[in-house]
Amino acid sequence: MADNGSAGGHRPIARLPRPPTQRLSRQASQREVMAQFATGVTVLTAGGRDGHGMTANAFTSLSLEPPLVLCCVAKAARMHEVIMSARSFAVSVLAGDQQEVARHFADSRRPRGRAQFDAIEWVRGRRTGTPLVAGALAWLECELVKVYGGGDHSIFVGEVLEATRGVGDSALLFHGGRFEHTGTVPAHDKKAIS
Repeated sequence: MADNGSAGGHRPIARLPRPPTQRLSRQASQREVMAQFATGVTVLTAGGRDGHGMTANAFTSLSLEPPLVLCCVAKAARMHEVIMSARSFAVSVLAGDQQEVARHFADSRRPRGRAQFDAIEWVRGRRTGTPLVAGALAWLECELVKVYGGGDHSIFVGEVLEATRGVGDSALLFHGGRFEHTGTVPAHDKKAIS
């Protein structure tokens, strides 16, 4: 090996330029900091005797083989009890024009049980019977395979039984305490709460 002027004949690693020193403007809570992390928006649903839906952005893919996803739900939330009872859940990935659907399932004043689905268009999942939000970008039906503790939340790991993609291309996002969207959203909102 030819010597290029460094010890052992290897080139020294180039140092990256240092960013300018910047003072932190103020202390922030974890909630304020995490609000700067843009996420997709889903409606998490579970079937069972009562059924329940909840807007959620603490959701991600975990593994492709086997196909696993995870979602995080507060232990005090009604959804926690419903998933534990049903042993399955579904995820509807919301489209850019489904802000009102997201708001509906985030509103603690909505009806309980199956009645909360009367305000939206939905279909019954083929594998679990769990309500799936019509007009979403994608849907996953999952069997609950593991539950991990995570402070005041539980981490639910689901094995994907069925994955379906819708036809839209504009996704609903949540950033800085506001809903945003990618792409172009149609002028009329077909998927809004009636």
